[in-house]
Amino acid sequence: MRARRDFAMEDEVRYHMLRPAQAVARRKACPVVYVPIGTIEWHGEHNPLGADTLQAEGLAVLCARRGGGLVFPPLYFGENRSEGLMESCAADREAIARRMDLPPENFAPDRMPFSVTEQTLNYNRLLLHVLAEADTLGFRVGVLVAGHYPLLDHAQAAVLQFNRRGRTAHGGGMLAWACGEWVLLARRGYPQAGDHAAGWETSHLLALHPERVDLSLLPPKGERPVGVGGAMPPQDATAEFGRQTLDAAAEVIIREVRHRLEHPELYRLHGCALLEGLWQLPPPA
Repeated sequence: MRARRDFAMEDEVRYHMLRPAQAVARRKACPVVYVPIGTIEWHGEHNPLGADTLQAEGLAVLCARRGGGLVFPPLYFGENRSEGLMESCAADREAIARRMDLPPENFAPDRMPFSVTEQTLNYNRLLLHVLAEADTLGFRVGVLVAGHYPLLDHAQAAVLQFNRRGRTAHGGGMLAWACGEWVLLARRGYPQAGDHAAGWETSHLLALHPERVDLSLLPPKGERPVGVGGAMPPQDATAEFGRQTLDAAAEVIIREVRHRLEHPELYRLHGCALLEGLWQLPPPA
């Protein structure tokens, strides 16, 4: 029950759950908005299908509660369903389809109404639209928090495009950034950061939504579960480790965001929106 208290939403920061005056007050106190992005995808028989997005939302809420700001509704849909998806690309995709009681052909590229390239471009436009909406609502920093790992590439591309558009269209505007906790923590004492439904992600879900995880569905340790991969076995996952890594990620993200609020000019040149760790450097003499 400790995990539920730590990550529950007593301090409401979700934009869509607040009345106008409440949202305005939080925005004026800290004009930052987090946008969790993810997907619906197989994450083992022991985890919920919304695992990536649930992790992104949980981390975004944690950042907003501790560092200020607000959280937009999570984005579950719109991404490329023909690339970077377990059901369509994994070596054991047919085994996944069987466990979902679906024909593997359901995930063939021709089942989608758009080509692979069109799907990617459509998602890019969707992210740009979301960032533009955040800009119109008065935020100075908008953060795309990627839960599904392939989406970080799309988010970073959208960030670079959006920031150039903002700079040329109206001389500034909101500064966008995109992050993935596994990237931030891989350089900060967690070389095993990131996996697919193994110990890393399962620990996050045990910390955030323990009632939605069932470790008893896993096979004996040493036997690879279907559609699961990573350095840390999922059988070793704990809520404590999940809280530890989420806390560490939130600390880094909050520092990155504060530095962007205080020094936006450092991130507006071509390519500079993706720079990270500038807050660790000594101020110029």
